[in-house]
Amino acid sequence: MRLKGKTAIVSGAARNIGKAIATTYAREGANLVLVAREMGSALTETAKECEAFGVKVLPVLADVGKHENVEKVVAQGLDAFGGVDILACVAALRPHKPFWEISYEEWHNVFAVNLHSTFYFAKALAPSMIKRRATGSIVALGGLASMTGQPLRAHVVASKTGLYGLIKSLALELGPYGIRANLIAVGHIDTARRNPEWYPEGGGVPYMGEKGAGSDGSALGTAGGGTPLGRLGNSQEVANVALFLASDESSYVTGDRIICAGGRYM
Repeated sequence: MRLKGKTAIVSGAARNIGKAIATTYAREGANLVLVAREMGSALTETAKECEAFGVKVLPVLADVGKHENVEKVVAQGLDAFGGVDILACVAALRPHKPFWEISYEEWHNVFAVNLHSTFYFAKALAPSMIKRRATGSIVALGGLASMTGQPLRAHVVASKTGLYGLIKSLALELGPYGIRANLIAVGHIDTARRNPEWYPEGGGVPYMGEKGAGSDGSALGTAGGGTPLGRLGNSQEVANVALFLASDESSYVTGDRIICAGGRYM
């Protein structure tokens, strides 16, 4: 097991990519602090699936866009497990709206979750990581749109672009202490959506095998045609990258960005 004896914090762990990362880390032996803003039952289900691998799990409901909440989560994790080795920042807001309709409050809310939360977590965790002199890994979930731009998501694109800058700075400052920081830039991933109409790559209907959206492969075959692989990615494929970056297999990788987008960036 690649993460045996380690502890990871995963934000956005209740569903989709966050859940896949959490269960993958658990399968590889990591104890977990699982964080979600809402959906208590979904978070509980993720925790149960992780515990089935024989690891210890602490589920916490918290709005990570507020630094005081993040500080409490980190304190709980350190108290429960004595230390945290891995931080996976997955929680994100991805609303769609013309930039001239974005309110100041909406702009700041998106930045709080997509960018500031990673800063909050890193700031709260770094002292204990440095003190323990244990190797650590910070993994942030970015997006392909931060590299290409995208209409109707100016706040999302800007926040994710800033996230990569933060990751590079963390890599530089924390590297001397054996702590690495990297980002995964994801493309179109087949996940459940609250607003499927925002994601035409999924056929304009909810994903996850619902009728017309992958149950027979036809919709995904058309919708995923924007990649050389001719399909959307799935949460486990992103989780596999997150596992690589959390494990010692990536011990000489830091300040970097791995694109997990099926070749779409080309």
